[in-house]
Amino acid sequence: MQNQPENEVQRTQQANQPYDYLIIGGGMVAAYAANGIREQDKMGTIGILSADVDAPYTRPALTKKLWTDEEFTEDQVSLNTEETGAEIELETVVTAINRDMHTVQLEDGTVIGYTKLLLATGSEPAKIDGPEDERAIFFRNWTDYRKLRELSGHNRHILVIGGGYIGAELAAGLVQNQTKVTLIYPDETLGSKQFPEEIAKEYEAAFQKAGVTLVNEKRATSYRKEDDKLVLTLDDGTELEGDAIVSGLGVSPRVSLAKESGLKVEDGVVVDEYLRTEDPDIYAAGDIAAYPDKILGKNRIEHVDHARNSGEAVGKAMAGSDEPYTHTPYFYSVVFGISWKAIGTLDPELDTLIDKVGDGKVVYYLKDNKPVGILLWNVKADLDDVRNILSNPPADSTALKGAIQEKEE
Repeated sequence: MQNQPENEVQRTQQANQPYDYLIIGGGMVAAYAANGIREQDKMGTIGILSADVDAPYTRPALTKKLWTDEEFTEDQVSLNTEETGAEIELETVVTAINRDMHTVQLEDGTVIGYTKLLLATGSEPAKIDGPEDERAIFFRNWTDYRKLRELSGHNRHILVIGGGYIGAELAAGLVQNQTKVTLIYPDETLGSKQFPEEIAKEYEAAFQKAGVTLVNEKRATSYRKEDDKLVLTLDDGTELEGDAIVSGLGVSPRVSLAKESGLKVEDGVVVDEYLRTEDPDIYAAGDIAAYPDKILGKNRIEHVDHARNSGEAVGKAMAGSDEPYTHTPYFYSVVFGISWKAIGTLDPELDTLIDKVGDGKVVYYLKDNKPVGILLWNVKADLDDVRNILSNPPADSTALKGAIQEKEE
């Protein structure tokens, strides 16, 4: 009998001996879930099946600190998940879940068993038409960061598509690292889909001041190679030429595995307050989970605070904890001298009340005279104060003035 390759032997063992906890997806949710499991169960076996080429790492650094903080280096990005004892299989794609048999099937046909299963499949970046090229990056992972780093600097010209978190943060990071940047976005003013006009104008002005070329009210439709350049075509027929293109056009949750296995999927994978699907042995957390938020109601959020907290909570729940997931996550961004955090709905079409606090502002987004979202703009405040106001708003919205103050240093 011929010797089997080591990884095939290992996978055969996995098929014969199911993991106590099997996690599909190798992002931050997986890392924090493994930590949560270990808080409850020191000995249970944990398997992580990741399509990525890197073990779990802190994703926000890819668009933030790695570009702006010289003391934060790539060797600090890893979350050291292997220290939990989890077995991490990289470049591994799961193609099917057999709920009756409590198994998953991999792309190569391997079958792996589980007692409890976590879906932490994250999100897929939106793309535009164009040829495969190392210089055209649809930004999502550490590999994309490394590629973009190699392509940046030396006064090269990079076209950044999209004015949301990823696009804006990358444009800011690149222009602060000896790179010419053109930022293309569909709004009249950068940030106007989230911020009231006066704040959106302040936000946009920071990019102009830093030297970013802004192309507003345009959408990128496709790109092509031309000699050693990439040429981007916009929806009005305009063409822009650059040394590289990086796209941050938003993401969509990867829910196909859940859907194909018959789990309930609406905006995301529907879960209860324990992040458990309708199958009591399958859980979902992070980007893909449509969960009941105690303040915001049914919610699905794509941000790091939710990844961390829902990951830890679901790990504990899988391992027997009876604690529900009660955290209402915030989202945030940092560009140039602007730091903002928010909880809830940021829709400038709603009525807004803007309160000047210190050198910054607090914006209340109102529906039926009650706040449904709160933005802290260059204000260091206690986020629990924000949560308390959203869950117990005053009867009269004028009482919101002065309700949130800066934390004392």
